[in-house]
Amino acid sequence: MKSLLILTVFIHSLFAFDYSLEPKKVSETTHCFFGLSEVMDERNNGNMSNSCFVNIGTSYLVIDSGPTYAYAQQAYAKMKEIKNLPISYVINTHVHDDHWLGNAYYAEIGVKIIGSHAFKNEPKVEKTRMQQRITPEAYAKTTQVFPSIFVENEMVLEIDGEKVKLISVNKKAHTHSDLLVYIPNEKMVFVGDLVFNDRLPSIRDGSLKGWLEALDDVRLMDVDYIIGGHGKIVDRTSVDMTYNYIKTMKEKVAAFIEEGEEIADVVNMLTMDEYKDVNFYDSMHRQNVEIAYRMLEWESE
Repeated sequence: MKSLLILTVFIHSLFAFDYSLEPKKVSETTHCFFGLSEVMDERNNGNMSNSCFVNIGTSYLVIDSGPTYAYAQQAYAKMKEIKNLPISYVINTHVHDDHWLGNAYYAEIGVKIIGSHAFKNEPKVEKTRMQQRITPEAYAKTTQVFPSIFVENEMVLEIDGEKVKLISVNKKAHTHSDLLVYIPNEKMVFVGDLVFNDRLPSIRDGSLKGWLEALDDVRLMDVDYIIGGHGKIVDRTSVDMTYNYIKTMKEKVAAFIEEGEEIADVVNMLTMDEYKDVNFYDSMHRQNVEIAYRMLEWESE
């Protein structure tokens, strides 16, 4: 029976999905695996968000573990080719599953996982969004492993003399659970899905007001690198597209509401042509306008 189990595991490993991951150097200490600007499906198997590794000295700090067990395992294998270091912590920036389902692998190898206090109340679901949309081969061994350490407001980690500040946004912004990972000596902050710069953001779980306020705070930080959850721009301009899109939408939708325009008419009229060439415009923009209208209408009552 034991031999059969070992053989089954070996055969399965031969057919596991290969994400063909390549780490991209961001700075002397940091590499990221940048996700594809695509929806999750059976072709990319969830490889559509960013996962980053920071060399803190004698260990790696991982920001967002990725969409599956296999993804996380393959990402860490690639990083060990650069330098064979253990992992001190994995940090989940928010509750969307493309950013944390790789926790299953890291928990298996004994890594401590940190997330927002919102994870305390996050329910496990029968089937994750990822599980419903990608192949069983890619999802194999992926389980719902939530953080075991929670950030209420702010937490400071000291790793090899390096300070890492974990800052909870503590208001609904992109989600109700957004977490900043700020490394002062590196002049670097990881902001999760507060920043998209290769596609339009989805505002379905957020707040326009809270999102803009959070990005205003990020823009005031003394950093050279602002690394988001989607997109390859990592300097201070990485914020610009998301910020300008949300700000312009908020202002235009509010003006339409003030003029008494109905929601269906606003969805048709507010095209924001300057973003028509941005990925996901066709599939996301009209939905965003409708959601923004409902948010702002409710706030004005």
